[in-house]
Amino acid sequence: MTKEIKRDYYLTQLIQRKDNGMIKIVTGIRRCGKSYLLRTLFKKHLTESGVPNDHIIEMAFDLYENIEYRDPKVFYPWAREQLKDNGTYYFLLDEIQLLDDFVSVLNGLADKKNCDVFVTGSNAKFLSRDIATEFGGRGDEIHMYPLSFSEFMAAYDGNKYDGWNEYITYGGIPLVVLTETEEQKVALLDNLLKETYIRDIVQRNNIRNIDEMETLLNVLSSAIGSLTNPNKLQKTFKSVNKSKITSTTITKYIEYLKDAFLIEEVNRYDIKGKAYIGTPSKYYFMDMGLRNSRINYRQLEVTHAMENVIYNELRMRGFLVDIGNITVTENDKDGKPTRKYLEVDFICSKGSKKFYIQSAYVLGSPEKMEQELKAYYKINDSFKKIVITSDTPKPFYNDDGILLMNIYDFLLNPASMDF
Repeated sequence: MTKEIKRDYYLTQLIQRKDNGMIKIVTGIRRCGKSYLLRTLFKKHLTESGVPNDHIIEMAFDLYENIEYRDPKVFYPWAREQLKDNGTYYFLLDEIQLLDDFVSVLNGLADKKNCDVFVTGSNAKFLSRDIATEFGGRGDEIHMYPLSFSEFMAAYDGNKYDGWNEYITYGGIPLVVLTETEEQKVALLDNLLKETYIRDIVQRNNIRNIDEMETLLNVLSSAIGSLTNPNKLQKTFKSVNKSKITSTTITKYIEYLKDAFLIEEVNRYDIKGKAYIGTPSKYYFMDMGLRNSRINYRQLEVTHAMENVIYNELRMRGFLVDIGNITVTENDKDGKPTRKYLEVDFICSKGSKKFYIQSAYVLGSPEKMEQELKAYYKINDSFKKIVITSDTPKPFYNDDGILLMNIYDFLLNPASMDF
């Protein structure tokens, strides 16, 4: 494994947003590479573009030596003191949620014509999900994920098949990817989960019953790709753990996990009725290594792992993603009309673009093929329909215009959906 991992996709977004008058906010799960992107890769770009070093102002609010600067009455005067002339100053501020009253402070800096502000943040509780609104229309969000499979393979010393097995087992957190041995990866993931993610969630939200929250995380880890809701989860807690936890508390814990960017919730959409259905939903993990660490590397079903990886890839490419639901009426063996529900794994939209995607690890028989395509034949619109498998030799369209491709072509080619 090489020692440098390129994040060109995100670096390009930062470069394109330079000097646009907005506050650039890089959000994402802790340890996904935000600090490296901003204070190494982007700083290098600025330097190579001719920006003087004294016009690049850095502050990492999560470092002990900078604790005093979390007070805006200390930081803001210090920031203003850095402005020595009328040239453009680039502020690279790390873990901005630790700065008190950071919205006012950043708006104050951005209001100065020669300040271009770039920040990172790791918690949606302090960074509203509507960044633009929170910053009075001046927030410009770039959401960052752990390494995609293509980013992982660019640094991996091996073939794509071995790389895939490692990726779905240990994930794409850069620190883990750069660790040499499996034992070290396991130990690092376990430590990160306990000492970084869970501790952060507990402290920020003043959680008293840590065991309940961790048990919920275990349940969600075991159920990736499965429909569930707080009421179902509450019944599981009651029957398995004899717990008196309420669905309201479960909902609150789920929000905490989402705020920490550890999981994302995906809603169901009625394709024919053109409306959201509501619960139950599905939950996917932002990193498979963290998910697997949580359940001690049990339940490593490649079918669920592939579905989670596909979801993350779609989100990394900027798509909004829903689960598709189709209600059909068919006659049973006695000729009696019966209502059935067919599912499309993902409906992904971006602007005027829309795709339907089914994740099918193996299409080993005509029956399996028919099962995976059945929902597609009930959809009347003309948007592209894709099936992603592990055993399709190369991308091709079947007689019904459905695109079939293998998981490697999908993940390694950013234009794969446009075949």
